[in-house]
Amino acid sequence: MRICVFLGSSFGRAPVYADVATRFGTLLAERGIGLVYGGGAVGLMGVIADAATAAGGEVIGVIPEALRAREHDHRGISELHVVKTMHERKALMAELADAFVALPGGIGTFEELFEVWTWAQLGYHSKPCGLLDVAGFFDRMSGFIDHVVEEGFLRPEHRAMLIVERDPAAMLDRLAGYRAPATPNWIARRDV
Repeated sequence: MRICVFLGSSFGRAPVYADVATRFGTLLAERGIGLVYGGGAVGLMGVIADAATAAGGEVIGVIPEALRAREHDHRGISELHVVKTMHERKALMAELADAFVALPGGIGTFEELFEVWTWAQLGYHSKPCGLLDVAGFFDRMSGFIDHVVEEGFLRPEHRAMLIVERDPAAMLDRLAGYRAPATPNWIARRDV
């Protein structure tokens, strides 16, 4: 099994973000779960890759050529795939992974998570998607998503597809037990 982790190429203000990235990377390796991530050696991306590598885990990075200088592609991981575009990066990461988890990050992290969650909603895959809510980082986003449900733009069963946990071990347990909802294919539905 491999989990694709989306997270920041910076560290953020609070040291807890790096602490949890370290714990999550270590835990992945200890459980024999491979890490797929953006391929960089900077920020939280570098932290999680270093932790998983140090614990003996498989670490696969995928980085676009244009970001290699900025994100300093990681030289100490199991595999590094260099692709041409962000679209190719996300497609390959999705292909290599069995699940997706977002840790704190910026707009790129959000975009990557929302894309794979959308693909799950549309029935393009049945892989679990999660938010590891470090120190309440995603509280406001989760509240906004609940507001979207209340306003009728997101079905409750699709909201339930996004797993939210604060503890890395609990997240891995929830991902392992995930079963995609048995709802009709969203694209084929006429009542949406």
